[in-house]
Amino acid sequence: MDRIVVDHEILGGKPVVKGTRIPVYLIIELLGNGLTEKEVLWEYPTLTKEDIKAALLYASKCIENEETIIL
Repeated sequence: MDRIVVDHEILGGKPVVKGTRIPVYLIIELLGNGLTEKEVLWEYPTLTKEDIKAALLYASKCIENEETIIL
């Protein structure tokens, strides 16, 4: 999890990929909207496959104990 950082000076403290201003939520949103890992990496060349995996793991850990939300 050393790839994801929270710094109140960067994007108001939203979790981002270390060394970037790319927030975790953006990566999850792109994948959720159907982009492939390869397409995300093409759109954001500073990202790595490991960054995407770390973002997914971070998001998973954040919602692991959350209540169910009915959409």
